[in-house]
Amino acid sequence: MARQKDVEASIPAGARPAFEAIVALTDRLCSEHLNAEYADLCRKLATALARKRPSPLIRGKLGVWACAIVRVIGWVNYLDDRSQTPHMKLTAIDQAFGVAENTGQSKSKTIRDMVKIRLNDPQWTLPSRAGKTPSAWIIQAHRKGIPPNLIG
Repeated sequence: MARQKDVEASIPAGARPAFEAIVALTDRLCSEHLNAEYADLCRKLATALARKRPSPLIRGKLGVWACAIVRVIGWVNYLDDRSQTPHMKLTAIDQAFGVAENTGQSKSKTIRDMVKIRLNDPQWTLPSRAGKTPSAWIIQAHRKGIPPNLIG
């Protein structure tokens, strides 16, 4: 987490108030319903958005951004799958933030496109799930020099 603190220090001053408010909202939801791993990844995603020039976080409602950030991290990690622990429906995230479902979906899609996040994205996967996703196996095999056509 020390490196994350260094990255957060480089957030432009104009985006810092929005960033801090959004992180306070995501931290609260994660501590009440999820866990520290989710909170850390939400903070990492909020940091990535705050560092964009210009930061999209300075426009729009902070609760909508917070909702969408948690939704994105939840989507990548199958949070709405009942077999996962913790488990939470993405629509329940919307409700927790007081955001309409369409708004939560739309803003989370905007974030995924903006940051180029995909399902099972290793950069946004919970550390406890890292070895359990198929993309992690493919990346490991590729790094070991196994041709992609021999994987699977």
